[in-house]
Amino acid sequence: MNALLERNGTIVPSEEDAKLATETSRILSKHSDQNLHVQLDDGQLLPLPRAIQDLISHLLVEMSQGNAVTLIPVHAEMTTQEAADFLNVSRPYLVKLLETNQIPHHKVGTHRRVRFNELKAFKQRQAEAKAAALDELTAQAQELNMGY
Repeated sequence: MNALLERNGTIVPSEEDAKLATETSRILSKHSDQNLHVQLDDGQLLPLPRAIQDLISHLLVEMSQGNAVTLIPVHAEMTTQEAADFLNVSRPYLVKLLETNQIPHHKVGTHRRVRFNELKAFKQRQAEAKAAALDELTAQAQELNMGY
C-alpha cells in the first residue's frame, strides 16, 4: 500500500463521507463570501481564519471525489519511499534525483530524508518546465502551420 496512505491522519472517505462532503462543499461554496465559525455544544462561536476556510473547502472537494486526504506539514521529513510515492516515481529514480542534487536531502545515519517543501518545490519546477516545453512545441507547430 502507498506509504503516504499509511501515515497517521490519512482520511480515506467512505461512500457516505463522500456524499456528505459533496453536500457540504456545495453549501459552503454558496457562502464563500462569509466568514465561517464553529459552534461548540455550549453555544460558543469560534471564528475560523480565512486560510482554514479555504483548506476546509479544498478538503471537502477532494473527499467528495473519494480521494484520500493527508495533511503534511511543509517542514515534514519523508523517507525515500514516501517521497517517491508523493512524486509518483520509483524509489530508485528518486534516489538518482537525490544523488544528482536535483532535490536537496540529508542523511539520518545511512538513511536519506527529504523535506516535503523541497519535494513540492521540485514538483513545481517540473510542472513549469513541462509547461514551457509545451508552449515551445505549440509555437513551433503554429510557425510551421501544422493545423493544430
